[in-house]
Amino acid sequence: MKRLNFLHACALLALGVSSVATHAQEFPPKKTITMVVGFAAGGAADTAARIIAKKLGENIGASVVVDNRGGAGGNIAHQFAANGPADGSTILFGSVGPLTIAPHMMKLSYDPVKDFAPITMGVNFPNVLVVHAGTGIKTFAEYIAYAKKNPKKLDYASTGPGSASHLAGELLDDMAGIDTVHVPYKGGAPALQDLLGGRVAAYFSTYSTSQAYIDNGKLIPLASTGAQRLKSLPKIPTIAESGYPGFSATNWYAFVASSKVPTATLDRWNTELVKVLKSPDVVEQLNSHGLTPLPSTRDELAKYMAKESATWGRVIRERKIVGE
Repeated sequence: MKRLNFLHACALLALGVSSVATHAQEFPPKKTITMVVGFAAGGAADTAARIIAKKLGENIGASVVVDNRGGAGGNIAHQFAANGPADGSTILFGSVGPLTIAPHMMKLSYDPVKDFAPITMGVNFPNVLVVHAGTGIKTFAEYIAYAKKNPKKLDYASTGPGSASHLAGELLDDMAGIDTVHVPYKGGAPALQDLLGGRVAAYFSTYSTSQAYIDNGKLIPLASTGAQRLKSLPKIPTIAESGYPGFSATNWYAFVASSKVPTATLDRWNTELVKVLKSPDVVEQLNSHGLTPLPSTRDELAKYMAKESATWGRVIRERKIVGE
């Protein structure tokens, strides 16, 4: 009798352990998943997030809500996500600035390395160096020649100190030996407005933002900042192929989550997000907006973020760039 009671107790214990293990591995963690984005609706980050969220929700059978938390160059959203729930129900569509640039410029309330766990790279896209048509500059070579002949007379807009559009200009100044003037704005809309008004000469813009004005001739595209030419602008060279090999200053958005999330859940998120990023319909939609999906392993993303941090840390130190 005692033997039977012991076996019965063991069976109940095993059932309990199995139940806990099954519960711990439930996926998705909740019926509603929050995908945090650090920028307002309508921009490249938001566009990509909504395309991915729709497909992701269909695949995992959950509602994936895009939560736009703009402000402070994306740092507000990153702080929010760093304090996110440990069950993995909140994921962050993190960006190059808060994850690898801002830590070298200012004191943050979160640590990008300690507080976040990598999931997968999301999308990558270069900026396009555009100038107001009234400058008379038609090519990238003319831009460099003018800047060399006229130090501190050629200005360029950016979406703020430490933004990808700012550091692209700093890196070009450094590699080309030119001295242009950085004019920071509080976002892409006011930067573009002043560029179109001729109050600044140039801007390292996302293609989706400047496309309509390139098409109507108000803005002249000179070069792109990635490793390959944009499919949307095949005749426009990269800066790297225009005499500055190795030049690369791209925007990228990657999926990360709070470091409190269990490894098994992070691995499952990697599987599901990579599946979405490889879906032909998602690839087509992202490409139509000038965005290139780049799914990766969790380790590949960690290494890429470390490399980007080292690159921009060096530029920030050497150029003596400080945050606001």
